Amino acid sequence: MSIIKTLMTKPWEDQPDTLENLQGGVVSMPPARIGLWTFLAVATSVFGLFIVAYNFRLGLDDWVSIPKPDLLWMNTVLLILGSIALQWARVASTQGKLPAVRMGLIAGGLFSLAFLAGQLIAWQQLTATGFFLTANPANSFFYLITALHGLHVLGGLWVWAKTSFKVLRGGELEDVSLSVELCAVYWHYLLIVWAVLFGLLLTT
Repeated sequence: MSIIKTLMTKPWEDQPDTLENLQGGVVSMPPARIGLWTFLAVATSVFGLFIVAYNFRLGLDDWVSIPKPDLLWMNTVLLILGSIALQWARVASTQGKLPAVRMGLIAGGLFSLAFLAGQLIAWQQLTATGFFLTANPANSFFYLITALHGLHVLGGLWVWAKTSFKVLRGGELEDVSLSVELCAVYWHYLLIVWAVLFGLLLTT
């Protein structure tokens, strides 16, 4: 429940540009940006703990590696394309190009949804061949790790949807530019984390 509660937080929504600190000074970084980086630090710790547990469990005798569906490669490409699309939207927002921001946001969301659908299909492929969640520790970790990453993608899509709605209904770029920027940063983070997790799964 704590992971889901963390995912449902929305630290990158538009906030005032300054934040008074306890000493009466001014922090120039927007609270939304501070919130996102704090969230990423927590998420990194969670993923790190799972990776440590994975490597520890890997060394025990009852570990039996499972085949990795080839579809995971295509899913990786989809996540890369989603990250590129949101970076495109981010750059376009700094240049005041609203149509390009819209296209980038839509494309980024669609690629990310396709990534999640692909992950579910990969699960179905494994279960269809007898590799169930509780059959072996390797199976359990595969499902848990990919599910944890998928939950983070879902959390990002919630904020992406709110940002996209503001842009599509004709909102001013200056009102959503920070949200677009932080969505792009978050997707880059998701891509890096998936690259690490995918590499770990492939090598074990």
